Amino acid sequence: MQARTIRALVASASVLGALAVPATANAEDAGVINARGVSAAEDPTVRELLEKCDNGTDSCVFHPAGEPEYFTADTKQVGDPVYNCTPDDQRHNVTWSDTTSQSNSVGLSMTTEAGFGKIFAVSYEQTFQHTWEESHTESQSTFVDTGSHQVGWVERAAQMQKVRGTYELHFEDKFHDHYIWYVNDFEATGPAEDSSTAVSQHSRDMSQEEVDACP
Repeated sequence: MQARTIRALVASASVLGALAVPATANAEDAGVINARGVSAAEDPTVRELLEKCDNGTDSCVFHPAGEPEYFTADTKQVGDPVYNCTPDDQRHNVTWSDTTSQSNSVGLSMTTEAGFGKIFAVSYEQTFQHTWEESHTESQSTFVDTGSHQVGWVERAAQMQKVRGTYELHFEDKFHDHYIWYVNDFEATGPAEDSSTAVSQHSRDMSQEEVDACP
């Protein structure tokens, strides 16, 4: 039986740094291409490979590389601003809702219902004992204090996580001349399982245009 050749496809290596191909691969047979560059004519693209994951493969597995990296997302305004057009200090109750969603380093739509997204979610849960959330919606009411002729608003910074790793795809028949492919340095970003969030209130003096618009 013809020996099966193993090659590696590395996604985003220039950004994330090379991750080791799992020990089942023969390093001498491993080829490397950058998913954000131009692939050789005989090589599949990262999109082609990931779209085959669990949809044309004998097996498709995601191997996480280390623990998730937790971070705080950029601060953004949530809810509507409030305007104090009175001569007195005021306390406003701002009701807001904000949704954070997952993304990935190769820019493909990723759902945990099927395909490579489902494989990622299953591996994540088995490895870290948490459920991967495609999105998380936080809803609150926040008090905002304003002085006379000031504008107030609420800002939120969500807790997020990054997970890096390698996809291993096995094909019954050769796919682009190989039975096994690796998509290395894949990175997914999504809401952290700890939905704690940094919420803050802010105010500033109204502009003259805003003062003129007061009733």
